[in-house]
Amino acid sequence: MIKTKKYGALIVVSGPSGSGKNTICDALLAKNSNYWLSISCTSRAPRGEEVNGVNYYFLTREQFEEKISKNEFLEYAEYNGNYYGTPLSVIEEKRSAGIHVILEIEVQGALKVKEMVPDAIFIFLMPPSMDILKQRLENRGTETKEKVLARFKTAYQEINEMPKYNYVVVNDEVENAVDKIESILTAEMCRVDRIEEVDLSTKEEVLHESLMEE
Repeated sequence: MIKTKKYGALIVVSGPSGSGKNTICDALLAKNSNYWLSISCTSRAPRGEEVNGVNYYFLTREQFEEKISKNEFLEYAEYNGNYYGTPLSVIEEKRSAGIHVILEIEVQGALKVKEMVPDAIFIFLMPPSMDILKQRLENRGTETKEKVLARFKTAYQEINEMPKYNYVVVNDEVENAVDKIESILTAEMCRVDRIEEVDLSTKEEVLHESLMEE
């Protein structure tokens, strides 16, 4: 009998702004009760109908920097003039309970996590094309043309970091992308280094009995 470790996986999902990270993560959570989406802290202001404690923990820049000084983040990064960070304490609590934790974070933060948690699963989410990415950013209607252009330029820089990830998933259709991520996790949980123990006693007993009969 093969017994796998009960420790949950850490799944890091990154991609350019407009690649559909929020939509994909929401769809994963809707299909899987054993997934938990880590809520990040940010110093940026809420957008639209975003709610504190649901979408992000919204902090002032001063509050964020105080938490940095106390080492309360698994990782943090400054992106387009705002801080983003992953609270450390809840991550280990969830994984210890066998729950798979999803980190939806920017590329800078993901690369820091890779240094600290080498067994994490790193997935880069790509748009079908850069034209579609630009359309998605423009269709948001929540930012100025200058900010949209800045995000589009940042997207090219982030895509250059893609080779540092384990997997790339193209978000052409939400259902297809979610299926691919679920398949990735299934394969990862079958890795030999995730096996806790292998009990061969029953197999050895059967083999011994067969040899005795011969």
